Amino acid sequence: MKNLIGHNSPLNPQETIQKNIIRKKPILDREPQFFNGVPIPSWIELSLIDACNRSCNFCPKFDEKIAPNTYNKMEFDLIDKLVLDLIDINYEGAFCLCGYGEPMLHKDYLKIVNKLAAVGPVEIITNGDAVNKSSLLKIYQSNASRLLISLYDGPEQLEKFKKMIEETGVPKEFVILRDRWYSDKIDFGVKLTNRTGTIEIGNQPEVNIKQECYYTAYQVLIDWNGDVFLCPQDWQRRNAMGNIMQKKFFDIWNGKILSRYRNKLLNGDRSLSPCNSCNADGTVYGTNHYLAWKKLI
Repeated sequence: MKNLIGHNSPLNPQETIQKNIIRKKPILDREPQFFNGVPIPSWIELSLIDACNRSCNFCPKFDEKIAPNTYNKMEFDLIDKLVLDLIDINYEGAFCLCGYGEPMLHKDYLKIVNKLAAVGPVEIITNGDAVNKSSLLKIYQSNASRLLISLYDGPEQLEKFKKMIEETGVPKEFVILRDRWYSDKIDFGVKLTNRTGTIEIGNQPEVNIKQECYYTAYQVLIDWNGDVFLCPQDWQRRNAMGNIMQKKFFDIWNGKILSRYRNKLLNGDRSLSPCNSCNADGTVYGTNHYLAWKKLI
């Protein structure tokens, strides 16, 4: 495994974070869709494979006792079932391939991209280790909407990937290069959170169990086996909201378990586990979905 090495550079990591927020807001903060009078999500994150080739010390994968590489991977039956469920509710949101592992380690990740793209835009977030001229062209020629590459080794990676993009003729706007090589003194250049109490490194904010959280208003995360979790912060993965292979997506989204969490979180109550261990802001995105749900609960 490659370990994260902290680098300092004249680039501003806060600028990168802000650009990412601005990019996602039109998707996540748009007016919500409704099905049967219920606001439905605008963002679904999928964890295609439970493995990563890196071991970054701000990620739970750094500790094998917390998040070991199992190499379990998502199957096509699950993707096909999810697509049909989302078509049933006229889902018009987007997808993100990231989750608890490196999506490009799944040998069929592009086939999955193309299946999901029949429903909505699909972003791929990668550490870039498997990105070369050939794979970059294949991703661009697929139905992926965008490729985000997190650069963990140093500023020299910027030149490497800029050259690769130019030589392949892939449009610059298709690829977003994110500087993530900074030291722990500036939180590694990421919006650092404790991943529901699984990480302590860096300048972590205090846990506030009376802080509102909008995650459950606008998104979910689906693990490799179909388990639906509250959000990408939940690396404990102990409390599934349901499983895609056992229930329809909408029945999980509007089900008793997720509704209980949603009602509490939107009212500033993080007393349930794992939320009582989480220090994520939770209000960066999803304001319009939050307001729509507040009229119902």
